[in-house]
Amino acid sequence: MEQHQRNKNADLLSPKDLGAETGRAIVIEPWLKREVKGEDARAHLQMRTPEARLVEAAGLARAIDLNVVQAGLVTLSDIRPASYIGKGKVDEIAGLVKSLAASVVVLDCSVSPVQQRNLEKAWNTKVIDRTGLILEIFGRRAHTREGALQVELAHLNYQKSRLVRSWTHLERQRGGFGFLGGPGETQLETDRRVIEGRIARIESELDKVKRTRKLHRKARKRVPYPIVALVGYTNAGKSTLFNLLTAASVPAADMLFVTLDPTLRAVALPHGNRIILSDTVGFISDLPTMLVAAFRATLEEVTEADLILHVRDMSHEDSAAQSQDVGKVIGELGIGPSDPRVIEVWNKIDRLDPNARARLANMAQRQAPTQPVLVSALSGEGAGDLIASIENRFGERRQTLEVSIDPADGAGLSWLYRHSEVLSKDMRDDGRLAVIVRADADKAARVKAKFGV
Repeated sequence: MEQHQRNKNADLLSPKDLGAETGRAIVIEPWLKREVKGEDARAHLQMRTPEARLVEAAGLARAIDLNVVQAGLVTLSDIRPASYIGKGKVDEIAGLVKSLAASVVVLDCSVSPVQQRNLEKAWNTKVIDRTGLILEIFGRRAHTREGALQVELAHLNYQKSRLVRSWTHLERQRGGFGFLGGPGETQLETDRRVIEGRIARIESELDKVKRTRKLHRKARKRVPYPIVALVGYTNAGKSTLFNLLTAASVPAADMLFVTLDPTLRAVALPHGNRIILSDTVGFISDLPTMLVAAFRATLEEVTEADLILHVRDMSHEDSAAQSQDVGKVIGELGIGPSDPRVIEVWNKIDRLDPNARARLANMAQRQAPTQPVLVSALSGEGAGDLIASIENRFGERRQTLEVSIDPADGAGLSWLYRHSEVLSKDMRDDGRLAVIVRADADKAARVKAKFGV
């Protein structure tokens, strides 16, 4: 196994920054070395390097306070059905596990239940694949009732697929019903039935959550405040940017998946507009499909947003690959690459040298008309440009109207406040009230129809 020294400048915490250690871990990055031809060659070149994937996997392990005692690459010519990696490497890693007294081995790939069982027997230690590791992180980060339900649902679906006859007790039978008994059912069948029952109950509760969120969105739509959602790869700086724009104190740290539960705050823009900014969970490559399904209710906040800020860490060597991973997830939600609601926010420019900044600024200018905005959420540099870009984007889609109403028409004025943004009110010489309002196309049409503008 090729050893890999962790980059001290990477976006990972050092052991002294972590909480209580949960175990000594060996992180393995299996890399399938295959020649890619044809149409997939270009996509293959844009993939992140195995070294970068290893650094990320080690960061995921440290996110649950594992002490990574060693991390390395394992190059594969083919995937073995029984153990994923070859027998020679299995024996080599078994020696490392024993000599380093490791309590867990993290494989940065998806392994089958049989492969996981065989590796645990060979190494005499716990084996976690990428899906299990991400689920463990999400389980620790979920603080709200909704988040806990969504993570538990994903966990149960994962565990259901892991119910193989790894232990003899799963084959034991329990007595059936009736006077003479019967064959009963195996422990495996009992466990599966218990899990399926719990899954059904959680899905029922999440349906209620989904309906509640729908009611909340409906209520927000009655208020003329547009929704702006932050999306991006994990650790791209979304929460730091959220705190900068809202003066909030959402937990933000140089660690993967710090934010899990969505947070919403109202923000007053310089020219009188108000928006609701939403901070969402970060995405990651090879995000388990069961997590995407479980967090569908939360991710709907993104699909319903009026504007989407795609935050990118431009100081990261795999920024382009991370952007593709985010695009893939939001594409599954129906948000395509050419969606007019998306603004790219190129973050962490404070980490770049002057030459790199100049190249980045030139790249951004060449992407007109949907020009990215360069910011540093940590120092605040570029925040004014981002706010101006948000205001301009909403200004393009909203109409400004002058409505004349009777000063005694309190109901009419109240209706304007509910369905539009009231910019000013002035009493005219003829005794009527001139109200300047701004609204999107649909609501502007309703204003015109109601007041005959």
